[in-house]
Amino acid sequence: MNKPYIFKEQETENIIKHFGREFYEDVARKMERFAHKWTLTSFELIPSYSANLVFKCHAANYGRVVLKIGRPSSGEINAEFNTLRHYNGKRFCKVIDADIENALLLEECVEPGKPLREETNLHQRLAVFCSLYDGLHLPPDKENSYPAYSGWVGRITEYMSKREDCIELYGHMKKAQDIHTSISALYSQTMLLHGDFHHDNILLGKEGAYIIIDPKGVLGDPVFDIPRFILNEFDDEITAETYRKINEIIAILEKNLQIPNAILKQCLYVETAMGICWSVEDGSTPEEYPGLLRTVAFAESLLGT
Repeated sequence: MNKPYIFKEQETENIIKHFGREFYEDVARKMERFAHKWTLTSFELIPSYSANLVFKCHAANYGRVVLKIGRPSSGEINAEFNTLRHYNGKRFCKVIDADIENALLLEECVEPGKPLREETNLHQRLAVFCSLYDGLHLPPDKENSYPAYSGWVGRITEYMSKREDCIELYGHMKKAQDIHTSISALYSQTMLLHGDFHHDNILLGKEGAYIIIDPKGVLGDPVFDIPRFILNEFDDEITAETYRKINEIIAILEKNLQIPNAILKQCLYVETAMGICWSVEDGSTPEEYPGLLRTVAFAESLLGT
């Protein structure tokens, strides 16, 4: 049997660096097996190297599809599969098949697939986000199939408490945990959230409709599905213009989503602190810590505006 995909040298190095050699070798075996099972050809690696290894390819019975291969131990493929199946194409891409034991997922390929990030008009980006967010969230079908947003907050806070080289970042995360607790007392629904609802996970589909992809599948109040989008509007360098822009975004979201300005800013601080601390956990170097601190300090500064 021909190999379904021959990895380039740089691709191999990137996969081993991010996922480990054992994962890389396992992927090669799985691709041969499942390329046959799902009649997959014309593989194209998407060089994201994030939570999963992602390919675009062609399936004889379905046309253009996306194949994801993850770590069986992480549970992320299972949560994404359950989320997509539960939404059944409602604003999300459709799931086609999965092998949960081997952490493989086959889903429709959204085409042309232009990410919302490429929309240059800020107000249009916000209009698309608000239209997708409004009425999106559903009660979970199986609560024990998904992690909880509060669990995310608690786990990374616990991790940072043990990092003696990141005392200041831990202080931000502990403050964020306390704020999350106070928000949860007011916003206490248990709904199925996307968990990573930002520009690159909103793709332009057929007939000009935007489609949501890559749900993490996490339980919490819908208010916690907003800040990741705002966070992705941060500029590379925090300037006075960044303050103006983020405050404008929050004001527009407050008006369109009917969520108080202060709550949105608190949610943004929680999400920013958590994202920064995940970066530390993923291997950020001490030289990068000052930049991480500046980012979370910026989100903290918005709490008083």
